[in-house]
Amino acid sequence: MNDSTRSPDRHAKATVILVHGLWTPAAVFSLHSHWLKRRGYRTRRFGYPSVRATLSQNAQALQRFIAATSASEIHLVGHSMGGLIILDLLAHAPDPRLRRAVFLGTPSLDSHCARRLARVAGMPTLLGRSIMEWLSRPTTSQVLPQSAVPVGVLAGTRSVGLGRIVPSLPQPNDGVVSVSETRLPGAADFITLPVAHSEMLASRACAAEIVSFLETGRFRHD
Repeated sequence: MNDSTRSPDRHAKATVILVHGLWTPAAVFSLHSHWLKRRGYRTRRFGYPSVRATLSQNAQALQRFIAATSASEIHLVGHSMGGLIILDLLAHAPDPRLRRAVFLGTPSLDSHCARRLARVAGMPTLLGRSIMEWLSRPTTSQVLPQSAVPVGVLAGTRSVGLGRIVPSLPQPNDGVVSVSETRLPGAADFITLPVAHSEMLASRACAAEIVSFLETGRFRHD
């Protein structure tokens, strides 16, 4: 992002809560937290037990985390399963201070990789209770509530990652999640970038698109 466009006080009242994905700590959002702070946002990173707790439990914990956040305006950014937790939150307990949300590589509609891995002995335990709860839900339930805040969806097209060892992952994909799995009905905007699933966490291009959506409700689409 271009530092010459920074306005440190412009977003002084807005806090961005960053929600990590499966098998990762909240620290994976360190770079995005840094970049958002340079744009004038305050940030908080929500950490949760992605394997031990259910999706519903983690969404409830996020609700409490938001309630304890002192800010007049709050945005949400979720990577991978983090977006699923945000989606569950929006369906049940949206906070009136929520303004916009961005999903990075979130398999909102389904996950070919997760379903294939869940068939392997021992893998349901490794995938964890959140993913298994989500897989048990009908795919038709994975929709954005009409009353929800505007959501921007960013998908990756660089196929590097788990998908190389999981047969038949649909193309294009980010190595873990296919683009078609991210297309959340009702999303305010959608964009693809040539990044892999984990690269989204260290991508300045993703950071620029996040800021664009938080500020305008649209991605840049350069």
